[in-house]
Amino acid sequence: MAAGMHQKNLQIADLHAALEMVLSISAEALATQILDIGFKCLGCGECCSGEDNSVVAFPVEVRNIQAATGLGWLEVVRPPDAGEWDRDGCFHTLEWRLKKESESCRFYEDGRCGIYPSRPALCSTYPFYLDEGVLQYSLCRGIGGVIEPAEANELAERVRRRSVFEIKEAIALTEKFEDFERGKPNKGGDYVVHDSEGEHRISGARINLDCNQIDCNQK
Repeated sequence: MAAGMHQKNLQIADLHAALEMVLSISAEALATQILDIGFKCLGCGECCSGEDNSVVAFPVEVRNIQAATGLGWLEVVRPPDAGEWDRDGCFHTLEWRLKKESESCRFYEDGRCGIYPSRPALCSTYPFYLDEGVLQYSLCRGIGGVIEPAEANELAERVRRRSVFEIKEAIALTEKFEDFERGKPNKGGDYVVHDSEGEHRISGARINLDCNQIDCNQK
């Protein structure tokens, strides 16, 4: 127990250090890098679809989408597939992912985002992100395109703000996370999602033991 708490405290300390580093980054410097790289969204929708498409949505973002759409929680998001089983046969996982229909985000409709003003931070900064304080970008057709300085400044600020937000979410999750004894899969167990607000149990879900996928109609 003491060793586990020590490890948890180390993780939290590392996250606070990462937060301080990101807070020290100049948005102006990020904007200069974005201008040098170049970016122009082509509206291709490839970032909203595909088998590998997976968008993390934090609790406050889920509620923003709920407010905009009137949908229930589990109509907006679902637990991710990766996780671990506890000794009671419950499946534990971290954070939430936007729901998909087939291989596309459920909110991608007619070539457009149906929740654009309320979209998660990950979507609002794509394809750019910070990794240990270094600007990175994902594979995207728009990379290398012409971007105006004002747009680059706005995007840089969103990238910085997103990184701060994500680290704060990680700190809150780590502080609230209670470890558990690992066990074997069990079809009758709950789905347990850990996020910055604590632990959330989804009872009555049917879990595919081969791929840990959830089938749940709860809202």
